[in-house]
Amino acid sequence: QVRLVESGGGLVQTGGSLTLSCAASGRLFHSYTIAWFRQILGEERKFVAAIGYAGGTHYADSVKGRFNISRDNAKQMVYLQMNDLKPEDTAVYYCAPSMVKKAVTTWGRGTQVTVSS
Repeated sequence: QVRLVESGGGLVQTGGSLTLSCAASGRLFHSYTIAWFRQILGEERKFVAAIGYAGGTHYADSVKGRFNISRDNAKQMVYLQMNDLKPEDTAVYYCAPSMVKKAVTTWGRGTQVTVSS
């Protein structure tokens, strides 16, 4: 199974932008739908965005028009470009080899995104 490592988080002001990266290792990366989830302390992990092997995308309503997910199969990378960030986007962000949370058996360490008001 593909293994994923998140990076790129940080502190940004409201209205700012940040790009998260998800680096994959393992075979058949190109055949996986890769998703981003986020978790606020004390709350459930929630779906943010996903991109299929052919490039089709899905977004949570809360990030539509602000976030953009993309992938580079040759480099085995998935990116989450986040624009117009809001304090409510503050969370730990995780990438996963499925957009169905229950189907994910192993999670990475995530990357912290903090948006200051």
